[in-house]
Amino acid sequence: MPHTRSWLPGDRDADVCIVGAGYTGLWTAYYLTRADPSLRITVLEARFAGFGASGRNGGWLSGLVPGDRHAMAREHGRDSVLAWQRALNESVDEVTDVAAREGIDAGIVKGGTLQIARNPAQAKRLAAELAEEREWGNEGLQELTTAEAAQRIRFDGVAAAYHTPHCARIQPASLARGLADVVEGLGVQIYEQTPVTEIAAGRATTKRGTVRAPIVLRATEGFTAGLPGLKRRWLPMNSSMIATEPIGPDVWESIGWDGRETVGDMAHGFFYAQRTADDRIAIGGRSVPYRYASRTDVDGKVPERTIRHLSAVLHDVLPQVRDVPIAHGWCGVLAVPRDWSAGIDLDRSTGLGWAGGYVGHGVTATNLAARTLADLVLKEKTPRTDLPWVGHRSKTWEPEPLRWLGVRSLYVAYKLADRHESGGRATTSPIAAVADLITGRP
Repeated sequence: MPHTRSWLPGDRDADVCIVGAGYTGLWTAYYLTRADPSLRITVLEARFAGFGASGRNGGWLSGLVPGDRHAMAREHGRDSVLAWQRALNESVDEVTDVAAREGIDAGIVKGGTLQIARNPAQAKRLAAELAEEREWGNEGLQELTTAEAAQRIRFDGVAAAYHTPHCARIQPASLARGLADVVEGLGVQIYEQTPVTEIAAGRATTKRGTVRAPIVLRATEGFTAGLPGLKRRWLPMNSSMIATEPIGPDVWESIGWDGRETVGDMAHGFFYAQRTADDRIAIGGRSVPYRYASRTDVDGKVPERTIRHLSAVLHDVLPQVRDVPIAHGWCGVLAVPRDWSAGIDLDRSTGLGWAGGYVGHGVTATNLAARTLADLVLKEKTPRTDLPWVGHRSKTWEPEPLRWLGVRSLYVAYKLADRHESGGRATTSPIAAVADLITGRP
C-alpha cells in the first residue's frame, strides 16, 4: 500500500494549484519546480497519488500518439504531426532518464513492442499499420516472420508480426509513487484524501478548504466527468487487467520473452501485455468499457466475468501458462474525448489550464503534456507549445442514453467482428468498419 499523506488542513494560497496527483499532475509539478524552485505549488488529490489510471495501466511507456494523426495533419499540417510523433518517441527516453536521475525504481526495460496478428484479416491490418507508422516517421520498425516472432516470444497461432523500439516496460504504480515522493522532496505540497468539488478562476474548492492560486490546472483524466459542468467533456473508459502468479523458469524457457517487450494484438477487442519485473504476465483489455452516466469503477474492483475473459485470452495465446493461477485482477479509468484526440490548454484570461484525454496512450504522453503545460505556465515559447494538441478542444459527448448505447454498440460490434474474422476471412469485417465510422474512432 502507498504511504498516505495528510489532507488539506484548511484554506491555502499558492502560485500554482494542480488538481489530480496522477502522471499529468505530478510531472507538471516536477517540471515547474525544477524550472523555478521559488514557485509555491499545491497538488490536490481525491484519494492518493497514482490512484487512477496512472497506477493501474498496462505499463507501456510508448510513443503511441493519443489522437488522430490524419485529422491533426489536415488542421495543422503534416510537419506539425511529425514533430508531435518525434516528441513522443523522445519522451520515452525522457521518462527513463528522469527515473534514473531521481532514483525512481519503476522496473523500466526498453524492449520495444511486439505487435502480433493471429488471422489473415488481422495480418492485413498489421501490414497497413506498419506502413502507416513508417509514414509518420517512426524509424527502426522491423517486420518479422513468424519464426522471428517466435524467437522473441512463442505465442500460439501468430500469422504476422512487427517490432517497434519505441516503448519500454514499466511498473506503473512504482513510477507514480516514486514521482510523488520526488516532487514532495522538492517542496511541492501534495494533499491526499481531498476531493475537489469545483474548479474556478483563481481557486480550487474542496470540503476541507479552498486553495487560491492565479493558475489552476486540471489533471483529472478519467475522473473529469465528476466535476461540475464537465459531465460530457470526456468519456471515462474502463480498462481491466489481470496478473498471474510469478512464473517459474521452466515455463519461461518454453515461452521466451527475454527481451521484456510489451505485446499487443490486432484484434478489434485488442489485448496488451507485459512480462513484469517479478516474472508474472500482466494482460489487459476492454471487457466492460463504459458504465452508464459516466460512472467509474469502485476502487479498481473488476467483475469476475472480466477476469474469466482475460484469462481465456491469455490461455489462448500462451497455452503454456494454463496451469499458472491468476493472482490479481483490477481495472482503471481513462479519458476519451469525442474525437479520440487529447488536448492541452491554458487560458491566460482566467488562469485555468488542463491536459488529458489520452485515449489509453497516456503513460508517455502525460510527460510531454506536463512539460508543455509547464512551458505555458512559465510563458515560454518552445517547440512543444507549437505541437498540434496545444489548444485542441473536442466537442462534447452525446447525452445519455445515446452515449451508453453508442459505446456499448461499438464494443459489441467489435466482438462480433473478431468472431467474424476468426473464421479465416482475408479482410477486416465490415461490422468493425461500420462501427468505426459511426463512432468517429480513428
